[in-house]
Amino acid sequence: MKRLTMILAALLLAGCAAYSGSGLKPGEARLEDVLRVMGQPAMRWQEPDGSLQLAYPRGPMGFHSYMAFIGADGRLQRIENVMDRSAFSRIQAGMSKEQVQRILGPSWPGWTVYFKARDELVWEWRYCDEWNEPARFDVLFDASKETVRSTLSLTESQRGLCKQGCWCSR
Repeated sequence: MKRLTMILAALLLAGCAAYSGSGLKPGEARLEDVLRVMGQPAMRWQEPDGSLQLAYPRGPMGFHSYMAFIGADGRLQRIENVMDRSAFSRIQAGMSKEQVQRILGPSWPGWTVYFKARDELVWEWRYCDEWNEPARFDVLFDASKETVRSTLSLTESQRGLCKQGCWCSR
């Protein structure tokens, strides 16, 4: 029984490492290691210098989206969770959809909404706010111009999605 518990704990830790890539060491891990541990990215961008940016959204019910940055030498430079205020503050009016995706990764398609009367497209991401409460970050686009109009962030309680109060599990 003790051995089974240890095996299950090891599998759980391995799953967590795969989720965030936390076991990968910058400067040592190679692109192949990132792909083996984290899987295929939802999106990837090739830079002119040969470096790569890989997007790993962990939604819709997860609170993280990770960006893995691979240098031109094929080695991992860093992995960042981009579901935080510092990334959200980089989203500005006039940005293109691609610019937003380069910062936050793809939004969850099931939460994309189009408002015909306003000709507005809304993309949404889930994250855990500074007070450990589930929240949603929205980017509102002018659908015709395909550029950002504004952003909005509300907790799930404010949106009426949590009846008894809810907290992020970390």
